[in-house]
Amino acid sequence: MTTKPNKGPSDQIDEINPKYQWNSEKPSVLVFDVNETLINFESMNALFERIYGDKHVMREWLGHLIMYSMTLTLSGLYVDYYSLGQGLLQMIGSIKGVNIRPEDHEEIKTAMMTMPTHSDVVEGLKHLKKLGYRMVTLTNSPPNPNGKSPLEQAGLAEYFERQFSIEAVRSYKPSQGVYHMVAQELDVQPSSCCMVAAHVWDTIGAQSAGFSAALITRPGNALLPTPGLPQPNFVAKDLIHLAKILPSVKGV
Repeated sequence: MTTKPNKGPSDQIDEINPKYQWNSEKPSVLVFDVNETLINFESMNALFERIYGDKHVMREWLGHLIMYSMTLTLSGLYVDYYSLGQGLLQMIGSIKGVNIRPEDHEEIKTAMMTMPTHSDVVEGLKHLKKLGYRMVTLTNSPPNPNGKSPLEQAGLAEYFERQFSIEAVRSYKPSQGVYHMVAQELDVQPSSCCMVAAHVWDTIGAQSAGFSAALITRPGNALLPTPGLPQPNFVAKDLIHLAKILPSVKGV
C-alpha cells in the first residue's frame, strides 16, 4: 500500500476551491493578529509545567481562553483578556485539584504581556514591508496604560503603522465589528484588508467582515477544509514564506 506524503501549506493552498475564498481583491493593508501569530505562546510552557506538572496544560488553557472570550462577546459581556486568563488559570486548577497561588495569577498576567516573537517574524515583516503593504495589528489583548504592549515588549512596534485592540469596542474576535473598526479607522474598504492570523476562527471572522485572509500554520493550527466556509486566500508556514507568495502592492 502506498502512503501519501504529508502536505505542507504550499500544497494545501492549491486544493482550495476559489469560490470559497470569498474576497479575492488584491489587498493593500495587512492586519496582523498578535497572540500566537507574531508572539510565541509556547514560551509559557515552563510556567504551566511548574504549576500543573504538565506543559501541555498550556494548550488546554489557551483553548479555554479562546472559547470563553467568544462566549463573553456572544453573551454581551466583557472582561479584559488578562483577567480572563487569570480566571481560567484558577478554573483549570479547580478541575485538576491544583492549588493556584496569588503569585501564579500575577505570573500568568506578566507572561501574557512579555512573550517573545517567533524566530521568523522580524525577517518576515521586513520582507513584507518592502512589498509596499500598510501594516497594522489587531489583538484581543488590551492596551497597557502602565507600560509597553506585548508587541512593544517583543520589539515589533516599529514595523506597524498602528496597534488596534478589541478593547476599543469591548467585543472579542471574531465579532464582525472588530474588523470593521480597523477598516473605518484606516479609512479603507474592508476588501482592501487582509487578516494575517494563525487561527482559522480569526480568518473566518475577518472574511465574514469583507477582508481577505492569510493563514499562518503555526504548530497546532491548520486549514478547516469544510465546503461552504470561507477558506484563506493565502496559506504559509511562517511570515518569510508569506512574503514569498503575496503579490507586491508597489505601483498600485
